[in-house]
Amino acid sequence: MPKEGHFINRSGWLRASILGANDGIVSTASLLVGVAAAGMDRSGILLTGLAGLTAGAFSMAAGEYVSVSAQSDTEAADLERERRALEDDPEYELHELAAGLATRGVAPDLAMLVAEQMTEHDALDAHAREELGLTELASSNPLEAAIASAFAFAIGAALPMLGVLVPAPGRMSAVVAVVTLISLAVLGAVGARLGGAPMMRAVVRVLFWGVVAMTVTAGVGFLFNVVV
Repeated sequence: MPKEGHFINRSGWLRASILGANDGIVSTASLLVGVAAAGMDRSGILLTGLAGLTAGAFSMAAGEYVSVSAQSDTEAADLERERRALEDDPEYELHELAAGLATRGVAPDLAMLVAEQMTEHDALDAHAREELGLTELASSNPLEAAIASAFAFAIGAALPMLGVLVPAPGRMSAVVAVVTLISLAVLGAVGARLGGAPMMRAVVRVLFWGVVAMTVTAGVGFLFNVVV
């Protein structure tokens, strides 16, 4: 019988990577399409894309690090409160753990027996799992998220810029859009595959928002029709 596979252990770096790559593709493509529609020349468009790639990668890294650090600090504070509670009133915490197990369908007598065994094994870990929903796999890692997000953003941002290099006078925006949509479709499929989720739903989702973003920025470029 084949062993059941799970993908939740990938959720931390996978979320950051998909977010970074998607943001890199969509934001850079939208930027390129917008300035191309405004009449900027090829070298200016490439410089704009490179600036967007550099700034975006560092911004994603900083944003992920700060936000995940805030989450990590909250988790640590909750764990410390739980540790003090276990020291101050272990009997109450034991009954609280047993009550939590009982609400999930465990018979009351058995729930107390299980709670006693879990407390004896590792009381803080038991309460972290049952009360706070914290596990070793779910614990946040700021540095991992920052690196994954920045690296993925840089790769994602580089893809639409390839469309600028294609010699297609008067059709640069269209080429960039096509390259972007292909990149988004691949990203959606790969992300779904790595996460064990339905591919079609993920592909449609990223394509929809990519089209919306490029359409709006192209409209802004045509509206002003100036080099900015």
